[in-house]
Formats: sequence, structure tokens, C-alpha cells
Amino acid sequence: MNYRHAYHAGNHADVLKHVVLARLMEHMKKKDKPFRVIDAHAGIGLYDLAGIEAGKTGEWEGGIGKLAQPFSAEIEALLAPYRAVIAALNPQGGLRYYPGSPELALRLMRANDRLVANELHPEDAIALEQQYLYDPRCEVTALDAETCLKAKLPPPERRGVILVDPPYEVKTEAEKTLRMLAHGVRRFAQGVFVVWYPLKADATAETVLAGVKELGVPATLKVQMRVREAFSGGGLAGSGLIILNTPWTLDTELKALVPALAERLGIGSWGQAEVSWLNSPT
Repeated sequence: MNYRHAYHAGNHADVLKHVVLARLMEHMKKKDKPFRVIDAHAGIGLYDLAGIEAGKTGEWEGGIGKLAQPFSAEIEALLAPYRAVIAALNPQGGLRYYPGSPELALRLMRANDRLVANELHPEDAIALEQQYLYDPRCEVTALDAETCLKAKLPPPERRGVILVDPPYEVKTEAEKTLRMLAHGVRRFAQGVFVVWYPLKADATAETVLAGVKELGVPATLKVQMRVREAFSGGGLAGSGLIILNTPWTLDTELKALVPALAERLGIGSWGQAEVSWLNSPT
């Protein structure tokens, strides 16, 4: 496994994923009962945008770097939890440190909520463990993502968010993601599953969307943001999230929020957003 998220931290795909995750955390906290977040591809948790890796690509400049100026009051209210985490990480102002999904989850969850942060890459797994060694709410594992979900589902709390965010480095990764998801839904039918997928000039998105739709889970929401045209060899043109068992009213929030992000992050006229039901609520 060669993928290192440090090169891509804070890019447009991270912004979409983390803004949605922050909204999900707020919805989960509406009930007093504790919940668990299982992050199957956790990375290292916290990223230095002034570091060597981020500096080599500069991808964050086309993502979180474009969010300095405020949006409308409505959009800023929805962004507030996400913005609060970033502000807490950068107390001197400016933007140097960016949260990965484990950091975002931990900073937004309560004392009795729990996180399983899993990362397969050996060096990143060590960094992840060191980052959260002293947080009793966090368990760090270094397993294959599929093995992790088999071992950790269902969670003891019987409430949870499961984040599946593979790099799609190899051709079989879409099929593996669908297999993981099908198994996860069988073990934890009421869980809120979130699957990230890339928008490129290939069939990955179509494969993932078709496979998830076939699962037939009610309240399955498709969230897409495209920032530029996709062309062969052109890399990531946008990304999408599929949310299974979408919390009530989250779709309404995202129908306002994602188009605003797409307009800000899009290059030229390519800021496009779609929020629609893949499988409707029952």
C-alpha cells in the first residue's frame, strides 16, 4: 500500500468529506445515547499544511485554502462545527494544521462517545497511534479495512457512523468496497455508513453507485461535488459520498451546503453539485 493522505490533506475532496462528517456528528449528538465512529481508512489524524508532503502538491490551496472568505449566514451556520475544529487547531490564526477525519470526529464527539481509527499503512499507523495514545475515547488499529469492519461491527453502543474512504489505488478496490459495505450492513443494519468515491474519467463512480443502490438500504443519499472536467489521465475532478441510513433533515442541509461549496471550489464554470436520493426513505 503506497497511498499517503498527507499529500492530499485539505483538498476539495477532504472539504466535502469533512464538512459532511461534521454535520453527521451534530445529528448523532441529538440523542443522549452514546455512539461510535469507525474510520476504516484513518490516515494519521492531523496534517501540517506547511509540511513537505502538502507542500509538494499544494492541493489544499484548491480546497480549504479557498474557504477563508465567509459564505452567507445560512451556510456559515452549517459550517460552524467544521470551522470550529479548524480554528481550535490554529489558535494563532491562519491555516497551518488541518484535521483528518479521526481528529474531526474526536473534537466533535462527547466524553462517552468512542472512535475506532484504523490505518493499514505501517508508518501512518504508528503516527496515528502516537497521536491518540492518551485519548481514552480512541482505539487505534492497523488492519486491512475489511478485516477491521468484520471485527468491530456491530459496535457495543448500537449507534454509529462507519466511514469507508479507500484511495481506489487498484482496480479491484471498488468491488472490495461494495463487499465490505454489504457485509457491514448485514452486521449493523441501523448504522450510518458513509462511502467516499472519486469522480474521474473512469467507471469507478458508476460501479460504486450501482452496487450500493442494489443493497436497497432506505434513505441512501448521493452527494457529489465536481470542481473541473474529467479527462483521461487528469486525476481527481471531484468526489462523492454515499450515506446509508441518512439522518432526518441532513439531506435538506446538504442541498444548501454542497452547491455553495461547489461554487467556491469549482474551477471556472465547473463547480457542480448533486444531492439526491439513491434509495428514498421509507
